[in-house]
Parts: sequence; structure tokens; C-alpha cells
Amino acid sequence: MAAYDFSPFYRSTVGFDRVFNRLDSLIGQDAKTYPPYNIERIGQDAYRISIAVAGFSDGDIAIESKENNLLVRGAKAPEAEDKTREFLHRGIAERAFELRFQLADYVEVAGANLENGLLHIELKRELPESKKARQIPINGSAPKTIEDKTVN
Repeated sequence: MAAYDFSPFYRSTVGFDRVFNRLDSLIGQDAKTYPPYNIERIGQDAYRISIAVAGFSDGDIAIESKENNLLVRGAKAPEAEDKTREFLHRGIAERAFELRFQLADYVEVAGANLENGLLHIELKRELPESKKARQIPINGSAPKTIEDKTVN
């Protein structure tokens, strides 16, 4: 794989260092294809990550949110070898997995549920009041009139 040097961009940009750090971290990572997942927007500031976790129970999955990172891990407890079961084809993968997602600023995990083999993680963006747009009132006074002080 080709290596990319982003150092020239560091010299000519201010405040974009996080972008180049993220690009550096993405290079060399293989695309995660197991387990398959969807990311969808379900509202103005609401998102959902759906992960196909067939064969996993809620006790086999751990979700951790720290700063702007979301980590989803799954691992099945090792089963005692059952001699009575003979698989002719074993296509349901139950191997351990780890998925990492980079969350945007102010995106928080609102909840998670496991339903029909799909793990749904609900995300919500909540901007603090200090970051929301607000109207600034303009202070002014009533126009002053100049009175005519001439005597008739």
C-alpha cells in the first residue's frame, strides 16, 4: 500500500490538524466487513447504527462510548464441545468482532437494543446552548428631536 505524507499540509493550514490526523489513521486500516452494519439518518439530529449480530445475545456484546469514539465489541463464550451436534454446513459466523466509529462533535449515544439479530444503536446530536444560533438585540434609543427655541 502506498504511504502518503501529509506534512506539507501541516505547514500551510491552521486548525485542520485533526482532519489530517484522521486521514493518517485511516490509511493502512482494512475495511471492516464483519459484522455487516448500516448507518442511517432517522431525523434532523438523530442517527442509527444497525449491526447484524446473529447468534449473539445482549450479554455477548459490549458498547463503549468515550469522547468522540464508539466501540462495539462482541465475543461468544467458548462452548463446550457438543458431540451430539454434527454440522453439515456452518455458515453463521459467531467469531469475535470489534467495530470502531468516529462520532462528530456533540453526538451522544441515546440507547441501544437487540432485536431479531440486529443491534440498533441510537445516536443523537445535542448542541449546547452556547453553540446554538441566537438573536442579538440591538440597543438603541428613540430619535431625539431638536426643539426650536426661537421666540416670536
